[in-house]
Amino acid sequence: MLKDLSGPATSKRVPPRETPAILHPERQAGTSVFVTAQDGLKLHVREYGSRSAATGLPVVCIPGLARTAADFEFLAPMLASGPPGRRVIAMDPRGRGHSEYDQNPHNYNLVVELTDLASVLIALGVGPAIFVGSSRGGLVVMLLGATNPRALAGVVLHDIGPVIEPKGLARIKTYVGKMPQPRNFDEGAYILRRLMDQQFPKLTEEEWVAAARLTWHVKNGALKLNYDPRIARTLEGLSMERPLPALWNAFDALAHLPMLVIRGAHSDLLSAETVAGMRARRREMDFVEVADEGHVPFFVRGCELLHDVARFVAKCEAVWSNPSAKTLDHHPVL
Repeated sequence: MLKDLSGPATSKRVPPRETPAILHPERQAGTSVFVTAQDGLKLHVREYGSRSAATGLPVVCIPGLARTAADFEFLAPMLASGPPGRRVIAMDPRGRGHSEYDQNPHNYNLVVELTDLASVLIALGVGPAIFVGSSRGGLVVMLLGATNPRALAGVVLHDIGPVIEPKGLARIKTYVGKMPQPRNFDEGAYILRRLMDQQFPKLTEEEWVAAARLTWHVKNGALKLNYDPRIARTLEGLSMERPLPALWNAFDALAHLPMLVIRGAHSDLLSAETVAGMRARRREMDFVEVADEGHVPFFVRGCELLHDVARFVAKCEAVWSNPSAKTLDHHPVL
């Protein structure tokens, strides 16, 4: 049961970290596009970069369970600007952000979301791409690799792996779709800090407010969640005794691809033990652990994590341009 988390912020200000603070993401050089899913539901994506001028591999970014394309509003334009220039697609899964909510909440499941992703790739003419999957978005990417390996040229698993820790799921179940409605973003920051300060112990007040702006939006003068609260139903039936099944087979299906795994040092969803198991299977796997952050590390303006991803994207393009290093032919997919 959630405690009453509303109220003014009273905690002591934390000194700023060495990396720049999270700032409220402003719309940057992107275009909103709506794609019709297989069942008629409208899906929103934010597209960055010029289709005609892009010479690099496209990048597709998929957020987590209760997250939106706004999580990538610093990463996406940076990758699109290159060099080389490339298309970057940041997706709002159904029921999140500007995508339509589903009248049937049972459709908030990985199979439907995988089919939605296929619809977006087809509609936008995205050939083999590098995929950045945050949390649940990474699960969708692993399933895409298992079902259509030709769609992928590289994978970033952002604080997610084939084993989901039940402790982390239990924590997420306590607040997704259940948070109190704040009266303003400062109060929203207070709520988030009370829920997640163990995951992010060094965020400043300014950074918590920025996080609140990624969680709620203003509608008719009041703050509303940036997702359909019924998404919480996707977690029903999961518990410490009944965790999600491991996805090692799906992970192994990505063996032919360059891979970067990002883990927050305080993450309770992706354990150090799971990362060790992933590295044992993929000794060439790139790995970054972000100190003082949990699930999921933020892509913030100026942080080193943005450059880690940019360097990995360049590595994927180098592999893709070397015929002897590829295992798949370069041709349109899906």
